[in-house]
Amino acid sequence: MEYRGIHQTALTPADAAEFARMLHDAPGPHLGRAPVPVLVHEPDTTPAGRRRALQEVYDAIVARIGEPTLYGGSAEGPSVRWRDGRRIVLLAGDRQQVGLSVHDTLTLEGEERRAFEWGGAWSGGEPYDPAFLPYVWLLDRSGPGERPTSRQGGRPAADLAQFQYGLQLLLAAWVEQLPVQVGTDWASFCLTSAVDRGRQLLVSYSLEDGLQASIDDRDGENNDDRARTMLARGWQSRDRGWWQTDFPDPGPENAADLAALVVTELCARGTRAPEELRARDVSCKDRGELWLPGLGVRH
Repeated sequence: MEYRGIHQTALTPADAAEFARMLHDAPGPHLGRAPVPVLVHEPDTTPAGRRRALQEVYDAIVARIGEPTLYGGSAEGPSVRWRDGRRIVLLAGDRQQVGLSVHDTLTLEGEERRAFEWGGAWSGGEPYDPAFLPYVWLLDRSGPGERPTSRQGGRPAADLAQFQYGLQLLLAAWVEQLPVQVGTDWASFCLTSAVDRGRQLLVSYSLEDGLQASIDDRDGENNDDRARTMLARGWQSRDRGWWQTDFPDPGPENAADLAALVVTELCARGTRAPEELRARDVSCKDRGELWLPGLGVRH
């Protein structure tokens, strides 16, 4: 979806909140129109800077029209929805601009369904690309409005390189988007592999703890050779049989590092294809239902 409308001057937070109320309560004249900017970022704005700027606008909108029906985001920016059976008020954007718009529910979700079916690509023969999906994560906490009767499922990753790319995009999105929408709540999942049954590889993010990964290695030897092997893969420390890596104040490069570590570890233990993987215990502080259509594996 194109997030940049014809207006290039962003509304103030107070005006954005009032405009959101108008879209929410009287959507008719505005249905399907180009988004109206509520933020315009400078080209050199950092992810942390974008997060701080969006927080002020987001808080003002929520104070006016209430918590969203669905929290979420794409690889490029937020994708937050106040939804019922008639209309969706959408707060969405990318690294340049965030806008407010309102859409007919069936029309928007039909367009998004086609995007998920194609996997973000131009055709079925093109590679799966989660960077172009409408959202890579979505959180339903039974908020105001009406939840969808079904959820979108992204195309599976074609290989582990694509899975790593999708994981990197998801983690980078969480770092920038989750604190704005859910504060200090953590999000996490557990990866398991059909070729290494019973082993858990945990991945998580929270504002307080940063990005983290840990692998159950209690059946591995606790000696110097094993430590050198695990450290060479990118793990940082061992605690009671679990190897861990933490990035307390993560940036986009750390999302890439953690995704690479996860895939390196999976490959070292015999995983060869995404269809062997499953994401289990997908959760955001055990509140609501968290969907990860950009991950490219079953969950």
